[in-house]
Amino acid sequence: MPGVSGVKVERRIAHLVVFSEDTVADALAKLGRNQRRVLFCVDEAGVLEGVLTDGDVRRWLLEVDPIDLQRPVLEAANSDFTWVPADAAGDEIAAAFSGRVQQVPLLDERGRLVAVADRDDAPFRVGDRTIGPDHPVWVIAEIGINHNGSIDLGRELVEAAASAGADAVKFQMRDLATLYRDGGRLDAPDEDLGSQYVLDLLARFELDPDDLCSLFDHAASLGVTPFCTAWDVASVQRLDDYGIPAFKVASADLTNHELLGAMAAAGRPMVVSTGMSSESEIVDCVAALRAAGASFALLHCNSTYPAPYRDLNLSYIQRLGELGGCPVGYSGHERGHHVAVAAVAVGARIIEKHFTLDRNLEGNDHKVSLLPDEFARMVAEIRDVDASLGSDAERSLTQGELMNRVTLAKSLVAVRDLRSGEVVGADDVTVKGPGRGLQPDRRDDLVGTLLRRDVSAGDFFFASDLSGEAAAPRSYRFRRPWGVPVRYHDVRSILEASSPDFVEFHLSYKDLDLDPAQFLVDLPACRYAVHSPDLFAGDHILNLATDDPAHRRRSLDELRRTIEVAARIGEFFTGPERPVLVTSMGGFTSERPVPMDERPAMYERVAAALEQVDTSPVEILAQTLPPFPWYLGGQLYCNLFVDAEDTAAFSESTGVPLCLDVSHTKLAANHRGTSFSEWIDLLAPRARHLHVVDAAGVDGEGLQIGDGEVDFAVLGAQLDRWCPEAGFIPEIWQGHRNGGEGFWIALDRLEGWL
Repeated sequence: MPGVSGVKVERRIAHLVVFSEDTVADALAKLGRNQRRVLFCVDEAGVLEGVLTDGDVRRWLLEVDPIDLQRPVLEAANSDFTWVPADAAGDEIAAAFSGRVQQVPLLDERGRLVAVADRDDAPFRVGDRTIGPDHPVWVIAEIGINHNGSIDLGRELVEAAASAGADAVKFQMRDLATLYRDGGRLDAPDEDLGSQYVLDLLARFELDPDDLCSLFDHAASLGVTPFCTAWDVASVQRLDDYGIPAFKVASADLTNHELLGAMAAAGRPMVVSTGMSSESEIVDCVAALRAAGASFALLHCNSTYPAPYRDLNLSYIQRLGELGGCPVGYSGHERGHHVAVAAVAVGARIIEKHFTLDRNLEGNDHKVSLLPDEFARMVAEIRDVDASLGSDAERSLTQGELMNRVTLAKSLVAVRDLRSGEVVGADDVTVKGPGRGLQPDRRDDLVGTLLRRDVSAGDFFFASDLSGEAAAPRSYRFRRPWGVPVRYHDVRSILEASSPDFVEFHLSYKDLDLDPAQFLVDLPACRYAVHSPDLFAGDHILNLATDDPAHRRRSLDELRRTIEVAARIGEFFTGPERPVLVTSMGGFTSERPVPMDERPAMYERVAAALEQVDTSPVEILAQTLPPFPWYLGGQLYCNLFVDAEDTAAFSESTGVPLCLDVSHTKLAANHRGTSFSEWIDLLAPRARHLHVVDAAGVDGEGLQIGDGEVDFAVLGAQLDRWCPEAGFIPEIWQGHRNGGEGFWIALDRLEGWL
């Protein structure tokens, strides 16, 4: 394609295409997987008929009644789309972009979709994985020819790399007959000793291309991305025919623009090492790649084996990013793995390290390779450093800090009873703990304010006292039962102010010692649910999955006590005879997540524990959990009821229904890098009850509706399909403050979606 500078052209587009007769549900799943938020709808001949974005789906959901996700996707797609001819010049393609158009389809003379163009600054992607800032570091196990010509050793290396946490494995492919002069003869009289040594290794250790492809297949079956260094044009063609997700360019070929052009013409992403090259050669390489419309990343590298630490110059990584205008990484040949971890701290978003099972094997790459346990330690440390980097954005409180501030900080509280219409005086305000209300630094703002509500002595002041605009309950209309979280002390005021279908008691361990009759007599008619405490006296966290007998016994005893209290609460409510009891079943660890292969045994312990408890007074529900729960002022690791597949399998095998916590499941999907919508499709059919709340990142839970990343229009349609009768509460963190203000805001925003 002539002159595609300024754009990136992707020709391998199966992940961006749906057939027009596919269902909206199928399209939603694919949108979640490809991370592009756009799909192109084609007919059986490949003719483009429509373009589907997230916005198109939301528009369609609001327009159709009833919502039916089994309708053909073309009904939701935009048929008035921008396109350009497949042979268009780069400036013509670039002119088609706009604030609305972020991807441009390229069509042949018959209207068939042949490629998709992105802006030049579009994210770098390998398969479904986006690589660069704000995305996890991509860690590559460089196997190269460390298989030493054995396909069995190659399979062992792939499996060990997968177990060690590698995101990708990389191999090498050469056509020796075309790559080297004299057909790669080992006995060429004028070859120097170094070349003869390398040629001898290659001649003995190169795998047949078909065998290499079988290793690619094996890696993919384990969830690890295979890709390959192509040392010559013949190998580029062979790998392209296979469908390799990406090409690697060896440092030695950075100046080989013919080879670069062949890779770019294949339309696959390229990872380019820059060792043994000058800066001017790097600049020329970047120019050639941009002119070819390639999508690429650059790796800083020192091509000596092993590389001396004094020569590594990690500071150049940032400059390399400026030269390339692309994601950058580090390919290390030094001893150990600590430098690779340090490279992440200075901007590397890709890490490549050689990988072996035995450093004593023949071949110089083995000597600078990491063993599986070393590679696993590197991956763990990279993840820790990556998570700690954050950004240079304006500092804000983390969710954990917000939670601790509520407990540890101070608030402005009323010294005396104040009535609506009074002006707050300086002597009417004091500072007391905890930090549930206005922070002390807002005192001057509060003094002189005209109150719009009554405030009792000792009550907190809130931000709404300054604005005079507090959310209040009203009559809501939802398609399913709705409720509000309550405690003993506020259930009466909540029910007198609103008319929910039910209330959900969020019990603390101290509540288990109280007499419900002190709080629940003569309440307005209502149904109820109960949320079990997670934390008990003595820092005991309920954990039915533990293999510690003492911890297990106490967890069972506390669960039995909670069931008894839940049944006693029922004496003061009208139905149901068996209230739902939402329970976090456990499975927490403090240092590291539990390996996947150890989790089935933990689920078995949970199931066995439940058999030892008389749950007949309640309908016990297993709550879906976040990957990093907040307990005791910090984070733990959650291992069970996080991933959708094993959570749904537990529910199905035991018959225990789920409480689907939207926030928790969104955080878990983010953490796993998978589709939230797909997980909802797995979990919602097993859901008896819902906690509806927003979320962001991997630990930003309990956010107000609309303040996070959940698309509630899409979610609402899925819940209508899979669990239309499940009741919900808006479980907003600190939503109970100021008379439940956070809950009323959430219900306002959710109306129409649920």
